[in-house]
Amino acid sequence: MMTWLAFIACTATILFTGTQLSIHGDVLGEKTGLGGTWIGVILMASVTSLPELLTGVSSVVIFDLPNIAVGDVLGSCMFNLLILSMLDIRNPEPLSARIHQGHVISAGFGIIMLGLVLLGMEAGAELPQLGWIGIGSLLSLGVYVLAMKVIFVAEQKRLAQASRELAEDLRYKDVPVRRAAILYAVNAVVLVVAAVALPELAAEIAAMTGLGQSFVGTFFVAMATSLPEIAVSAAALRIGALDMAASNLFGSNLFNIAILGIDDVLYTKGRLLAAVTPQHLVTATAAIVMSAVAIIGLTFRASRKPYRVSWDSLGMMAVYALAVIVLLRLR
Repeated sequence: MMTWLAFIACTATILFTGTQLSIHGDVLGEKTGLGGTWIGVILMASVTSLPELLTGVSSVVIFDLPNIAVGDVLGSCMFNLLILSMLDIRNPEPLSARIHQGHVISAGFGIIMLGLVLLGMEAGAELPQLGWIGIGSLLSLGVYVLAMKVIFVAEQKRLAQASRELAEDLRYKDVPVRRAAILYAVNAVVLVVAAVALPELAAEIAAMTGLGQSFVGTFFVAMATSLPEIAVSAAALRIGALDMAASNLFGSNLFNIAILGIDDVLYTKGRLLAAVTPQHLVTATAAIVMSAVAIIGLTFRASRKPYRVSWDSLGMMAVYALAVIVLLRLR
C-alpha cells in the first residue's frame, strides 16, 4: 500500500513540476532567442531523461542488471514516440502538420543511433572495442554531439527566417528572464528528485507480476521514467508550444540512446550490448520503425485526420502494440 501511495505522490509531483517547466522553458526560448526546438532538445530533454540516466547507472554499477538498463532506454524511446501519437489525439489538426519539419533532423539522428545499438547487439563481437567498451557506444556519443550541433544550426536558421513574425508575437514581454531561469531550475530539481524514485517503485510493483527483467525494464520501468516527458510535453501542448513538446520527445530519444554509451563505459564486465537478451532487438527495431513513420508524417504533412487520430500516429501506435505482443510471446 505504501509503495502505491509513494508512486502516486511522485507522479503528482512530476505532473505539476512538468507543467511549470514547460511554461518557464517557453519563456526562456523566447527571451534567449534559442527557440522552442532548441530548448526542448537540450534543456527539456536532458532534465526529463535524467531518470533514465540514473536508472541506467545504478543498474550497471550497483545492481548488475544490464537488461534493466538497456530495456529502460529502448523502451523509453518507444514510449516517447507513443506519447507523440497520443498528443496528436488532443490536437484538432494532424500534429505532424503543425510542428515544423526541422524535427526530421532529430528523428533521423535517432534512427542512426538506434542502428548503432542494433549493430552492437547483433555483431558486437566482430566489431573493434576499446578495452571493454564497444565501438558502437563510442560512436553513439559522437553522433549525439554532432546531432546537437546540427539541430542548433538548423534552429538558428529557422528563427532568422521567421525573425519578423517572432518580433511581432512576443508573449512574454513583461516576464524577466532571471525569474524564468530561477523558476525553471527549481522545478527541474524537484522533478528530478521525484522522478529518481520512480524506477525503484515501479520495479517493486512490477515484481508482483513475476515478469522477466527485459520486459519489466522495457515497459514498467520505461513508462515510469517517461512520466516527466508526458508531463512536460502535455503541458507544452496546452500552452500552444507544439514544437517544444515534439522536440522534448525527439530530444529525449537522442539523450536516452547516448545514455547507453555512458552505461557501456561504466559496465566494466564487458560490452554492455553483448550482455543483454535478444528481446531488446525487437524494441530497438520497433523504435526505428516508429521514428521512420514519424519522419514520413512530418514530410507528407497531412491536412486532415481520417478520424480523431492522424494516419502516422495510428502507425506508431500499431508498431508499439505489435512490439508489446511479440515481447510478451518471447519473455
